[in-house]
Amino acid sequence: MAMTISYISVTGGRVCVETEGNGPLIVCSPAMGDTRDAFAPFSSLLAEAGFRVARADLRGHGDSSTDFAAYGDEATAKDLLAVIEKFGGGPAILAGASMSAAAAVIAAGMEPAKVSGLVLLGPFLRGTSTPLQRLGFRLALARPWGPALWRLYSAKLWPGLGDHASQRASHLSSTLKRKGHWAAFSKTTRTDHSVVSPWFDHVKAPALIVMGDKDPDWKDPLAEATWAASRFTQSEVLAIKGSGHAPMLEFPDAVAQSVISFANRIGFVSAHA
Repeated sequence: MAMTISYISVTGGRVCVETEGNGPLIVCSPAMGDTRDAFAPFSSLLAEAGFRVARADLRGHGDSSTDFAAYGDEATAKDLLAVIEKFGGGPAILAGASMSAAAAVIAAGMEPAKVSGLVLLGPFLRGTSTPLQRLGFRLALARPWGPALWRLYSAKLWPGLGDHASQRASHLSSTLKRKGHWAAFSKTTRTDHSVVSPWFDHVKAPALIVMGDKDPDWKDPLAEATWAASRFTQSEVLAIKGSGHAPMLEFPDAVAQSVISFANRIGFVSAHA
């Protein structure tokens, strides 16, 4: 299926978005340090099922600009709304992974009429680290040792990829070596997810929480998923056995089928229905 690349102008730069398919819009946004191709197999399945899928690079990641003044959850939320506006104005489903899940929640709180549903994959929806831990993380990612440490860490994030996990970590590490990318990534790592909390009460959209039971970012991934689901009036949890922090990349078939079913249940019907 043909794909189209667009560059959307937002405050401070441009966000790269790749689209495919026709039908109701699903906007996908990856984790910090990752790129839009993390959604590629998953989004192709959604496009085949009759949805238009837009997968966006984060600020400073992939093919987006690297000279933004602001990074993090709130900035990403505004970018997601800009993507919706660019491709018809919504309503859309927002599928956000990790920090992008936080951004999706904020976007749904900012503009409830533009978001029909939320798919939150390995979501970070609350601040879980102390100031000292955040400082330690920043020091660990400082040059010259930071890129190597990040590559080693990220290779453990996707156990469902098996031997391909280290290859993907190396690929992503190479993208961060491009001019301006590591500096932008470092600024993104300073994100504080405590900014999400005030927006929960403004969200009207139902949420599907997708969590890998082997996600290394959580001591108890399924307990975190249950907590996340409790923050929404309408929610459900999908646990993916053997998956880590990117269920849509590690097990795209299972996640895509569940998202299609979720979309149908909330009345977000594909063009093929």
